[in-house]
Amino acid sequence: MTSEAADHPRAVSRRSGRLAAILLGLSVAGCAGPGDLGRPRPDVWSQVVAPQAGFWSATARGEAASYFRMTDDEEQLRDRAWRFIMPGHERSTFQSRISDLAHSRILPVQAQSSLVSDYFKALTSGSYASQVSRYSRLAEDTNADRLLIGPFRANAMRVVSADRVRMRAAESSPHVAPGQIDPAFARVVENEGLILWVCERVGFRLESYRYALANLVVEMPSREAVRAERAIMALEAEAGPLCKLPLIGVFGAREPASDGAKPPVVYKG
Repeated sequence: MTSEAADHPRAVSRRSGRLAAILLGLSVAGCAGPGDLGRPRPDVWSQVVAPQAGFWSATARGEAASYFRMTDDEEQLRDRAWRFIMPGHERSTFQSRISDLAHSRILPVQAQSSLVSDYFKALTSGSYASQVSRYSRLAEDTNADRLLIGPFRANAMRVVSADRVRMRAAESSPHVAPGQIDPAFARVVENEGLILWVCERVGFRLESYRYALANLVVEMPSREAVRAERAIMALEAEAGPLCKLPLIGVFGAREPASDGAKPPVVYKG
């Protein structure tokens, strides 16, 4: 095969597809039991292979990628984000692997499913003693999300504050080497992109929970629907402030729009 043929877009696409399939298989094989914040326990895959492969993949896609070591808050932000980026139900096994690879940046964000029916299908796929169990699981998942939004938001605010200091130092200090500027900005893009991504996925979860509740009521009405509805409303109230954080604005939206509309989410980090 000539070099021209090897660099043909179709050849590149096939190689990328094969690489993604190999990495998907490795990620499944490397899955361990749950660790902190619901993530798999640290192993060679999650600590060494996935981060490096994610850096290469993101760079190849033209996304911002920084080689800087992460601060404690940046690492914790990624750990806390994992909960919201993953599917809402553990029975979504394949989608869980896809989301995990997207979280590590091996796959693009767009590889994730955007079907709000996924959670309902997973919720009703197993055997339950009664419809009450399904409503209870819906309320429990919703409440678990609500309790984790506050800590994530506080973590995000610390990261954004540190990024403001980072950029001021990078832009004004004569002691900062020019080669440090680009990776510094790339890390800010990574951090802000992750926050916006979590905001988008929390909104997706809300829609998925609403879809599940509506279809449960149609299929098997129960008084337990009231409890689930209240849980969804509480999650919505908690999610609001998260999507109005005063970010630096590297994606072109420094402040929330006056009508409350959210800026488009294009995750680059």
